[in-house]
Amino acid sequence: MRMVDLIEKKRDGGELTKEEINFIIEGYTSESIPDYQMSSFLMSVFFKGMTAEETANMTLAMVNSGDQIDLSAIEGIKVDKHSTGGVGDTTTIVLAPLVAAVGVPVAKLSGRGLGHTGGTVDKFESIPGFRSEIEADQFINQVNEVKVAVTGPTGNLTPADKKIYGLRDVTATVNSIPLMASSIMSKKIASGSDAIVLDVKVGAGAFMKDVESAKELAHAMVEIGKNVGRDTMAVISDMDQPLGFAIGNVLEVKEAIDTLRGEGPKDLKELCLTLGSKMVVLAKHAETVEEAREMLEEVIANGKALEKFKEFVIAQGGDASVIDDPFKLARAQYEIPVLAKEDGYVAEIEADSIGTAAMILGAGRATKDSVVDLAVGLMLHKKIGDEVKKGDTIVTIYSNRENVDDVIERIYESYRFSLTKVADPVLVHAEVH
Repeated sequence: MRMVDLIEKKRDGGELTKEEINFIIEGYTSESIPDYQMSSFLMSVFFKGMTAEETANMTLAMVNSGDQIDLSAIEGIKVDKHSTGGVGDTTTIVLAPLVAAVGVPVAKLSGRGLGHTGGTVDKFESIPGFRSEIEADQFINQVNEVKVAVTGPTGNLTPADKKIYGLRDVTATVNSIPLMASSIMSKKIASGSDAIVLDVKVGAGAFMKDVESAKELAHAMVEIGKNVGRDTMAVISDMDQPLGFAIGNVLEVKEAIDTLRGEGPKDLKELCLTLGSKMVVLAKHAETVEEAREMLEEVIANGKALEKFKEFVIAQGGDASVIDDPFKLARAQYEIPVLAKEDGYVAEIEADSIGTAAMILGAGRATKDSVVDLAVGLMLHKKIGDEVKKGDTIVTIYSNRENVDDVIERIYESYRFSLTKVADPVLVHAEVH
């Protein structure tokens, strides 16, 4: 078998066999296939695509390139949730204890932030003492006892994906549905969950800019899940504006606490209930999403969701007193209001630009080596559809530097106003089963 023949086959629109795909992934991982040939292959996939079977086989080949986490010692059906990334996406901080509070085991592997997309591990680590790196035995025991544990990337998971993603990034082949789907799903499958709920973001602050592209990606990932024996479904949710009000690590933890109390932003609460209901159903703890939603709303109302969050934080070494008194969390030195320059209604908020403004403050990483300032970020006070009067505070900047003119300018560039009220954006565009 020769790589040049497989490149030619895919270039001409042929369908690769499982053995041929394994040869490519194993060869590239072991470095017997050079970058220039793999680049050519990726570009062929970019233009010619892959069948559902090819994509599933590529996903499994990447799974088999490294370690796989065995969660069989955890009782019950383990359901994972994955978001394709957005701005102010606090859902995991809310969902992990919320779903665990109704008895569903949540064994979550989460990552750190890069660019304007916040990382769940960074957010949890803004809680004093919280340890995201825990041993495998503790992780499993904690899920069995507390029903929830969250840890950072562990072991040698999907090394083929890491190598291929690095190459895609510099060869203009990132935006390929089969390559994106296999990359995301290989990590989810290697992480060991029995079922997967996917939150596919769409809009200005997401990788997928239009609903049809988001649906295509969602269908591809759901098909992969089914082809490899994982019960998988997807929700396509809006990211034309940030989710919730808070952008930044400590600020998002505070917002998650409010949401678990039943006092959080309407859109964040609604998306968490939507995704959480799917997780509960896939875990066989409810027969319908309506029943699952009632269960989740009940544990928010009776305080069990918040108590589960405290129990989880304590189990991972964190100071749970900050949940009752969030002012104990790190605080920025300066709070700077950004005032509206005109009357009107908020018509548009460029989510990616707002996320970049938070990153410039230090809330995110410009490079992998950047140090995150956990206390800084933005709090939105006006979102799409809201009425604004000249002089109203539209955003509060939380900063550890006094001069934030660059951030203020970007915020003004991110907001668009209308003389007439615009409709509230649709939060959930579609579901894919």
